[in-house]
Amino acid sequence: VAELWWIYSKPVPADNRELWTLFLQCSCITAVIGGLFYNWMFASLEYSWHLSVAMAISFSLLLLLTLFLVHPARCVFSMIMPTLGTKQGRRLLFSTCIMIAVVNITPNIISNIKTILQVIQCICKNSSDSLLNSTALLEKVSWEFGDAIQEATHSIYKPMNGHFRISLLQNSSLIYQKMHLAGEKISREFLSVEVLVKDSVRVANRLAAGFFMLYLCFESSWYLKNYLTNLSFDNFYITKKLERLAMDRRAAHLLVGSSKKLIRPTGLKLSREEVVLCLVQAMLVTVALMLMLVLVAMDHFAFSVADTAVRRAAQFSAVPVTLSIKYKAEMGIMPFLYKLFWRPSEALLLSDFNRTYHHHLIFSSARCRISPPGPPNPSVLLVVGLLFCILYGSAFLEPFARRLCRGIAASFFQGCEEKRVLHLYRKLARRH
Repeated sequence: VAELWWIYSKPVPADNRELWTLFLQCSCITAVIGGLFYNWMFASLEYSWHLSVAMAISFSLLLLLTLFLVHPARCVFSMIMPTLGTKQGRRLLFSTCIMIAVVNITPNIISNIKTILQVIQCICKNSSDSLLNSTALLEKVSWEFGDAIQEATHSIYKPMNGHFRISLLQNSSLIYQKMHLAGEKISREFLSVEVLVKDSVRVANRLAAGFFMLYLCFESSWYLKNYLTNLSFDNFYITKKLERLAMDRRAAHLLVGSSKKLIRPTGLKLSREEVVLCLVQAMLVTVALMLMLVLVAMDHFAFSVADTAVRRAAQFSAVPVTLSIKYKAEMGIMPFLYKLFWRPSEALLLSDFNRTYHHHLIFSSARCRISPPGPPNPSVLLVVGLLFCILYGSAFLEPFARRLCRGIAASFFQGCEEKRVLHLYRKLARRH
C-alpha cells in the first residue's frame, strides 16, 4: 500500500511499471467515482437515466485524464475525500436530507390532508342528502296537519285552506354536482401544490448540490494553495520530520516546552480552537435536526388526525330526530252571557291533532370514496437518522479531516513540507 501511494503521489513516474501502475490506479478510482456519480444524479438528484449515464461517462473520462496527467489535480482530488468530513460535506448531506424529506415526507402529509378533506366532503354530502329527505317528511307532516284542520265539526267553522305550502327541491343532483366540483377543485389545487413543491425543491437541490460540489473542489484547491504559499498556514503539528530535525540539532527541549501549543497529527488531542469549532458545528447540526424533527412531527400529526377522522366517520351513527305536533282548536259559545251570570263558559271542540314523526340524520356512508391514511415511512426516518448520525460524527471529526488533508499535501509535496518544518523549527527557536 505504501508503495502504491508513493507511485500515486509522485510528480512523474520513474519507469514504465510505475506509469502503468498509476494508470490502473486512476482507472479504478474513476470507475468507482463514475458509478457513485451516476447513482447520485439518478437516485438523489432525480435526473433521467440516459442523461445520468452520459454525464457519468463524460465525467469519468475527464477525471481519468486529469488524474493521470496533472499531479496537483491528484492532490486536490485526494483531499476532497477528507474534506467531505468538513462543513462542505455536511452541506451536501444537508441537501440530501432535505431532498429525501421533501420527496418522501411532504407528499404523505398532503395525502393525509386530502383524506381529511374527503371525510369532510363525505359528511357534508350525506348530511345534505339527509336534510333534503327531512324536507319530504315536513311535506308529509304539513299535509296531514292541514287535512286534520280541514276536518272541523261543522262546515261553518271549517277554514278555507288548511294546507301549508313548502317549496321543496325535489332534484338534489344540482347540490351533488356542486359538491363534486368543489371536491375536484380542492384535489386539483392540492395536486398542483404538491407538484410545485416537488419541482421547486428538486431544482433547488440540484443547484445547491452543484454549487456545493464546486465549492468542495474550490476549498481543497484553496487549502493546497495556502499550504504551498504560506509556511505558517495550518502548521502547528509535531511531525516526525520536526522531531528528527530537533534531534539532529540537539533541541528536543523545544518540542517539550511547546507541548501546550503544538499537537501531534496522529493523536487524539484537540486544541482549544478545534474544540470550539466542533461545538459550533454540532450546534448547527442540532438546529437542522430540530427543523427536520418539526417536519417529521407534522407527518405523524397529519396521519394521526386523518386516521382518527376516518375511524370516527365510520363510527358515526344515525342521529334520531323526533317531530311532535300537538294541536287543539275550540270555540267559546257566547262567552259574554256566561260572564253576566257568573258561570263558566263552555267551549265547542273543533279539532284535536296529536302525532309524532321520526327521522334519522345520516352523516356517513359506506359509499363514500375515502383513501386510507398513509402512515409515516419508517425507512425514510431510518435513512434521515443515519445521515444525521454521520453529520454529528463529521462535526466532531472535522479537525482530524483537516489533519488528513495536511498529511496528503505533505506526501504529494515533500519539498514544501521540509520548508514548513524548518520554518516551524525556527519559530520555536526564536520563542525559546
